[in-house]
Amino acid sequence: MEGHAAIGVVRARALDWIGMLFAAAALVLVPWVVFLVRALPSHHRSAHWDVAWGGFDIALALLLVGVAVAAWRRSPWLEGAATAAATLLFVDAWFDVLTASSRSELVIAIVEAVVVELPIAVFCTAPYPRYDRR
Repeated sequence: MEGHAAIGVVRARALDWIGMLFAAAALVLVPWVVFLVRALPSHHRSAHWDVAWGGFDIALALLLVGVAVAAWRRSPWLEGAATAAATLLFVDAWFDVLTASSRSELVIAIVEAVVVELPIAVFCTAPYPRYDRR
């Protein structure tokens, strides 16, 4: 029983350090964001816009397949995969809306976000029943 207590103490200390590391990373991001907002131009042309968005959507599709497979297999990876999918869906909606270059693109981006991306993202964050592997 003492071995289990020692493992619990080591795990708690590791989690404390992990918490401190992520808190420090968040604090470092504050001045970085201020710098970016002030330094970056409002307009920017990209040579690989199509590859960036195509690659992002391929990653999102593969992740959604991963969620489906995890659900079918009752995998313990389901919650992690669904959380990652929700994150990518939120990011997709955010950038679609903010990078729309015309009024019609903006309307399409908002409709896609409200009707497709955000509802699926919210569904991905729903609590999932815990299953034992078959």
